[in-house]
Amino acid sequence: MQIHQIPNLRKPVAVLAFNGWNDAGEAATGAISHLMGAFGSQEILIAETSSEEFYDYQQIRPMVFIDNSRIRQLKWPNTNIFALPMPHLEFDFILVKGPEPSFKWQTFTNELLDLFEDLEVEIVVTLGALLADTPHTRPISVTGTSSNAELGARIGFEVSRYEGPTGILGAIQDGCQRREIDAFSLWAAIPHYAAGSPSPKATLALIEELGDYFEVPLPVGDLPEASKAWEIAVTQLAEEDSEISEYVKQLEADKDDIDLEETTGDDIAREFERFLRRQSDTE
Repeated sequence: MQIHQIPNLRKPVAVLAFNGWNDAGEAATGAISHLMGAFGSQEILIAETSSEEFYDYQQIRPMVFIDNSRIRQLKWPNTNIFALPMPHLEFDFILVKGPEPSFKWQTFTNELLDLFEDLEVEIVVTLGALLADTPHTRPISVTGTSSNAELGARIGFEVSRYEGPTGILGAIQDGCQRREIDAFSLWAAIPHYAAGSPSPKATLALIEELGDYFEVPLPVGDLPEASKAWEIAVTQLAEEDSEISEYVKQLEADKDDIDLEETTGDDIAREFERFLRRQSDTE
């Protein structure tokens, strides 16, 4: 890992997302990009991984581009670690974004967590998005989980019971648990029939959930408008296929029934508090 600089940070919170298996609809990496753009490009490059050590170039190809001087450049795939100072908050962000590594996940995870320990990161948040049987016309569900039972109980998140194949986020969560670093995951559920394009609606859901957890105002920018446009576009595509249209209606009915059964007075009160806080943040 190439270290560029180590800035002075206040109670840093690390937020990570990776392209690929963990990133349906590019929702998770979209949330990182949104955070970096929402604060006037104030991010500071802390470090970047060694491209040749962790990536298979036949699977994740380097990209050719022309810079402002009209010089042809080659951009290699790698993971970048940025600091995002947040002077109006009590903590600063560390943002991590890149393609999911192809090789040496344990080495990758250890190098990343070594850096987090040097930076005195207080908590690690991994963002992901998965495909699910859920309708695009309803709010995007975001599930919070932790592999640390004590932390999960403290923050009101489920302890992950998942068994099966995992991605780099699972390796990082496991590494955090072994090093006793507080960590949890936020996963957005995206309709599998709408996986062919980026989902700003899921990105918005992740940003709002992140802000709710830390009880801080995170700007949403044009994500609400982009979410509405995405929903309209998916609806139009679904209506062109009668089978998909009927399937969406069934998903809507199932989702409404489940939500009605599970909703309690406390849930309504929490949602109302969230609504008021978000309205205040917008104003």
